[in-house]
Amino acid sequence: ISTMSSPSGQTPAATSAAVAKDDDSKPQQQSFKWPPLESNPEVFTSYLRGIGLPSTYQVGEIFGFDEELLAFIPQPVLGTVVCFERLKPKAEFNQLSNNGSADNYDKVQFYMHQSGTLDNACGIVACLHAVFNSPVVMTVDEESVLGKFQQRCLGVTPSQRCKELENDTDFMKAHKANAAKGQSRSIDRDQSKVKHHFIAYVLDKEGKNLVELDGTKAGPVIVGECSDVLRGSIQAIKGKLERGEISESLSMMTLGLTD
Repeated sequence: ISTMSSPSGQTPAATSAAVAKDDDSKPQQQSFKWPPLESNPEVFTSYLRGIGLPSTYQVGEIFGFDEELLAFIPQPVLGTVVCFERLKPKAEFNQLSNNGSADNYDKVQFYMHQSGTLDNACGIVACLHAVFNSPVVMTVDEESVLGKFQQRCLGVTPSQRCKELENDTDFMKAHKANAAKGQSRSIDRDQSKVKHHFIAYVLDKEGKNLVELDGTKAGPVIVGECSDVLRGSIQAIKGKLERGEISESLSMMTLGLTD
């Protein structure tokens, strides 16, 4: 769709609402603990590799929904990360769009919740959902930031995983450094300026169903039968657009292997 990218190459969602005007008359607000990230494959690839993702993996961009454009995307696609603007308040949006269920925790290898403390960490949470649910076995250096986090998350609940990320100062430091990268002006305070939200789509453990993973929901959302995460997630996003849940200001990225 035409809103997937702008003439400058910067996705509309990339700014995370930097388009809002500054108002110096407002009282100074506390800086974000986890500032919003630009929806930019280069930023995400650099971030993930910097914390321990093997160099054999990369984040790519989906430029449109047409088949001729999808044909250029390297295969296999292991998961997708979508950044969109909700057209409803978060609580209402989650209820209208299926809030997921804790009953679905065991349908995927990894799921974590996102708390208010992880204010704008949805971009990295979506990536963690894609990475740790990859159908391709991934060996992460256990001494890296990502590897240490992965080890602490083994066998614990989604809420405990959330707490682990909240308390991970090395992860937070890496996040803040990457939030300052990209083409858009970074936003380090004022939640009203943050308009976009990241989620991930993966296949379930059996590779038979598409699953939406959003840490702000009650649990994973089973979208339906699917064996192609790329085209399945595009159909899911088209459904959100048709139902008026999200605006056309969106971007989509893939988690895949390097050429």
